[in-house]
Amino acid sequence: MGNLKDTAAIALVDCNNFYVSSERAFNPKLAGIPVVVLSNNDGCVISRSNEAKAFIPMGAPLFQYEKVLEENEAEIFSSNYELYGDMSDRVMNSLQSFTPEVEIYSIDEAFLGLQETQKGFDYIGKEIQEKIFKWTNIPVGVGIAETKTLAKIANRIAKKSDKAKGVLDLYKSPYQDIALDRTAIGDVWGIGRASIKKLETINIKTALQFRDADLRWVKKNFTVVGGRTLLELRGVRCLPLELEPPPKESITCSRSFGELVTEYKPLQMAMSCYLMNAVEKMRHHRLAARSLTVFIETNKFQLDSFYANSYTYKSAYPTDNLFELQHWASESIKKIYRENFAYKKAGVILSGLILSESTTARLYEQPNPKHERLNKAIDEINKKFGKGTVHLAIAHMGKWQMKRERMSPRYTTRLDEIMKIH
Repeated sequence: MGNLKDTAAIALVDCNNFYVSSERAFNPKLAGIPVVVLSNNDGCVISRSNEAKAFIPMGAPLFQYEKVLEENEAEIFSSNYELYGDMSDRVMNSLQSFTPEVEIYSIDEAFLGLQETQKGFDYIGKEIQEKIFKWTNIPVGVGIAETKTLAKIANRIAKKSDKAKGVLDLYKSPYQDIALDRTAIGDVWGIGRASIKKLETINIKTALQFRDADLRWVKKNFTVVGGRTLLELRGVRCLPLELEPPPKESITCSRSFGELVTEYKPLQMAMSCYLMNAVEKMRHHRLAARSLTVFIETNKFQLDSFYANSYTYKSAYPTDNLFELQHWASESIKKIYRENFAYKKAGVILSGLILSESTTARLYEQPNPKHERLNKAIDEINKKFGKGTVHLAIAHMGKWQMKRERMSPRYTTRLDEIMKIH
């Protein structure tokens, strides 16, 4: 956890319509027109430009709204997670130039610890906004206040206010009461749906009303979490910055197939691809796994022929060796595969994670030393030339792979897809 004794304020930096903004960063023609990004297998709308929000709800199924999108001349993109992940890294790395106290909260959000300067926090917020856009072409909103919860509210208002223009400083501001009064209780970070209904029945409908409620009553009726949220609204810092995120407990990689899979070989190929992705994430965090779980399932809406199963391979010796884990996965999928089924989804879970440097020596079956050198070589090549440049022979893309018919190039991670200027 971060030490915030010397940190005056907390800022929340949030990328605007992040997936859409990542697409626009490399395609100026998309500026000012409706743009949407779709979920896995081009299913539903998961990101919308402001222009598209006027006529498309979040989560809208493409097959129901495709005509509406065409009528409004909207641009439609399949999800390009490799591009979005890299753009996120660029934004987060850029934030490090403003302060070492950065908590990456999600792919498009980060909390920052800010020190007081003669320039003032509003100036700092605008400087962050301008430089992030200059360096990454991603627009961001910045909310600044004494606590994370207040910073969330400031950020929300900053994005909607024409006057704020994306930056709002509520740190010890005389306008805090106005901001809280204009914030519905349902828009307060940490207040769930059940709590919203309960609060509205006693006429607490705004953040201001909740802040001014009796603390003992809130703790009694909404547990410690509710009391902590109330104190945060009063400017009492209860949620510290997590400068070093806790180690992952598990890593999952799963996808629904673009086409149903009926044969063992393509199912094994898909599993190997998911395994490589999971192992790459695990090795990036310098972790090793004690167990590996493989799961498969058919279409859950076809109950008369539904089949789902999983198998967990456990070992006394944690490993980050791709080739050893591939053996675990192959043995696992053999045990759960059944013929005469059309599979819709599969996945891999690496669990029992520990730091790879903490692994103990083995009494028997020492790992092949050549494998470790090969693992490192694969990591370095894929980092330099793009994900999947080197992969297991069996991890070959096929018809099972996720449907992404409208995907843009992976401009920043694939040499063969880099932007070309003619």
